[in-house]
Amino acid sequence: MTQINEMVAEIQEGLIAFAQELVQIQSYSGQEEGAIRCVAAKMRELGYDEVKIDGMGNVLGRIGQGGKSILFDAHVDTVAVNDAELWEFPPFSGLVKDGMLHGRGSVDMKSAVAASVYAGILAKRLGLAKDRTIYVSTTVFEEDCDGENLKHMFKEFDLRPDFVMICEPSNGHISIGHKGKAQIAIKTAGVSAHGAAPEKGVNAIYEMVEIIQRVEQVNLRLLEKEAPRGTLVMSQITSKSASLNAVPSECEVYLDRRMMPGETEETVRAEIDEIIGDKNGTWEIGRLQRTCWTGLEFEYEPIHDAWKIDLEHELAQASIAAYQATFAQAPQDYTFWDFSTNAVTPVSLGIPTIGFGPGDYRLAHMRDERCGIEDIVKACEFYVQVCARI
Repeated sequence: MTQINEMVAEIQEGLIAFAQELVQIQSYSGQEEGAIRCVAAKMRELGYDEVKIDGMGNVLGRIGQGGKSILFDAHVDTVAVNDAELWEFPPFSGLVKDGMLHGRGSVDMKSAVAASVYAGILAKRLGLAKDRTIYVSTTVFEEDCDGENLKHMFKEFDLRPDFVMICEPSNGHISIGHKGKAQIAIKTAGVSAHGAAPEKGVNAIYEMVEIIQRVEQVNLRLLEKEAPRGTLVMSQITSKSASLNAVPSECEVYLDRRMMPGETEETVRAEIDEIIGDKNGTWEIGRLQRTCWTGLEFEYEPIHDAWKIDLEHELAQASIAAYQATFAQAPQDYTFWDFSTNAVTPVSLGIPTIGFGPGDYRLAHMRDERCGIEDIVKACEFYVQVCARI
């Protein structure tokens, strides 16, 4: 295990340079081609046994062929930057200063991409892939459609790993699960009329008012529960009318519901039915249509249950041992992500899944996003240590 530490130290310069290069490539969701091709080229340069890109634009690298298999996954798409002039350093500079890698995607989650790509090749050099298979995937469109990428990749490549490590930022902790989510569209119907005679119509916005108040009340009720707890937020509202001088005939709101273990799709359905109640409204899962950089079009249905791995599970025990070898101490506690990740796909397939990644997830999507250099190096070592124990 000392050899792992020594080899990680030897590749540290190349690892950080690769993370910088990725941050310098703008790769908003649906625009990831440059970053994906950069990752594929790096995998080939380092000596992966196989590298391929699927129809959605995800890249999959393989080391070894046999025995148990583990997949390390990190997405390369990022949220947009709309306030570049307010950043301390340019958001696509990839600048390293005071022990931190700065820029959009440094935390969420290009540092993890670099760490996992280098971990795969270190595992090969250490002979850890002689009786197992190590996969490293770099995926697209996670920010909008988490899990849809792995769903497509698993199907196209007929892939079903024995274990999955989600490399989202975890602030130095092993993540043993995350909340579920449901994104919901509610529509109310009205009757159009001229603005000069509103009494002849039915205003769909007014019909929505009580629904909005009920949404707030449900969230307040959820917040009274013991943490960690579910949440419900209204994130968007729109309306339709014949003109600005007409009574709106339709109003639509978009809800984001985060679910805890034990809460299911049935829980959400009953909740939304209660919210609509006697109002003239309907609802549906807020499906999204997106187009990948490859030109592939797909639809995403955003409803996923929460999940949590048992600490006695083989994958959890391997991760705990790897953590102790990497950080010279046992984990003091574990994290449970508030956000949803690509884990929703392997979990839905019954594949044991756990999480660990470099950086503080509270800096994700934030201005002046940054990730500690030491965090990146330690994440790489941790991934290699996990490979040694699976």
